[in-house]
Amino acid sequence: MREILAEDIVDSIADALQFVSYYHPADFVEALKAAHAAETAPAARNALLQLLINSRLSAQAHRPICQDTGVAHVYVRLGMDARVRGGGTGPTPTLQTLANEAVARAYTHAANPLRASMIREPLGRRANTGDNTPAIVHIELVEGDTMAFTVVAKGGGGDVKARYAMLNPSDSVADWVVAQLPGMGAGWCPPGVLGVGVGGTPEQVMALAKRALFQPIDIQALRAQGPRDEAQRLRLEIHERVNALGIGAQGLGGDTTVLDVKIAQAPSHAALLPVALVPNCAATRYVSFTLDGAGPARFTPPPAALWDGIPDALPAQSGLRVDLDTLTRDQAATWRAGQTLLLSGKLLTARDAAHKRLADLLAQGRPLPVSLRNRAIYYVGPVDPVAGEAVGPAGPTTSTRMDKFMPALLEQTGLLVTVGKAERGPVAIDAIRRAGAPYLSAVGGAAYLVSKAVRSARVVAFEDLGMEAIYEFEVIDMPVTVAVDARGRAIHALRTAPMPSRP
Repeated sequence: MREILAEDIVDSIADALQFVSYYHPADFVEALKAAHAAETAPAARNALLQLLINSRLSAQAHRPICQDTGVAHVYVRLGMDARVRGGGTGPTPTLQTLANEAVARAYTHAANPLRASMIREPLGRRANTGDNTPAIVHIELVEGDTMAFTVVAKGGGGDVKARYAMLNPSDSVADWVVAQLPGMGAGWCPPGVLGVGVGGTPEQVMALAKRALFQPIDIQALRAQGPRDEAQRLRLEIHERVNALGIGAQGLGGDTTVLDVKIAQAPSHAALLPVALVPNCAATRYVSFTLDGAGPARFTPPPAALWDGIPDALPAQSGLRVDLDTLTRDQAATWRAGQTLLLSGKLLTARDAAHKRLADLLAQGRPLPVSLRNRAIYYVGPVDPVAGEAVGPAGPTTSTRMDKFMPALLEQTGLLVTVGKAERGPVAIDAIRRAGAPYLSAVGGAAYLVSKAVRSARVVAFEDLGMEAIYEFEVIDMPVTVAVDARGRAIHALRTAPMPSRP
């Protein structure tokens, strides 16, 4: 019976969460570099470059790749001949208790605080737990006397796009997966990896799809060798057909929507074909390690050469410079979908909770805590800053969650511009067209790079909401793309691509 110390488990999980917050897996960076080199669409190529620069900067500064620092998943393969020994004279803590302790330590780290996103009472007060606990712990009992871990920081933007269906055994899994992509939009921050689960039971297949994501990217090697079984053939087919959709990086159109497709399967009832789809976004964050009683895990950073050829900043751009402090509705009306802008001046922030409060105040006929007339709102919940930073990593959140608030805000407040990520829905686009108030898209997954454009930040309303409070940022040359112009023309709707067919 091999003993593994509880304190080694806590230390290892906490260190792993810090490690993955600022280091992409090396295979993911290589895949991004290859996608950037091959990309033919200018807007998508620029987005891929921002993701690569962000990866380099985050690795150098040990600051989060994305402001959504994820839900902490801890996958444990516990050997039947291994024993966890706790400290002190009391009972040995459970793995859930140890994982929670590690998450709290990692997310409140003084040198690199991570954003707490977990809430308690989802049907009640929805209060933030403050330290991103609890962890989501998955335990599998296996042969052996060691403990194997995969520690994951899984962002909400990918999980919210998860899909499940019960197909007939004769149905095509590839057809179903490809059909899901257009409806998923770009809120999951492509390019990324698709995890596909097949078989098992309804609850099992979702877990299969998520676990499938945490493997090295190897689709090009598989293409070179050729498929050796049905699962490999399916991976290649889905990869080719999804990329043929032309969704592209950040949904801006282009050649690469997915970097790889991973498939996991399990035996199932003969009359059933459960399938599930879970994407991993451009903030792919996971690491695996094994504890054998010899102490906590040690993590080796990727070699610095991994980022060779990637600049430390965006090159001089030909984007239109916009002064938010003097911007008029007539000026904003001249922008066109697909145009690159560089924003400078004062930029307000607000996301779900703040929008709900603003909408409630408007409905009650009460004054707002801050004037929105001719202002711009950025949908973001930033990471807390450390010394020398105006704000921590501050990438955009998914804009469609704010769509239902758009008619009231645009009609009643004089709000001029909104900034977020991915597409808008019909309600928001119609409100944008009627108000002549453009929507701009920033690159999801480039949060540390975006934060470099923020020179000052202060809370101006709803301080009790924490990261969801309304801030006022002072920005200089923040890069964005006009996603919906004042006439309601949307870049996501303007894309054209050949309809994919089965090979």
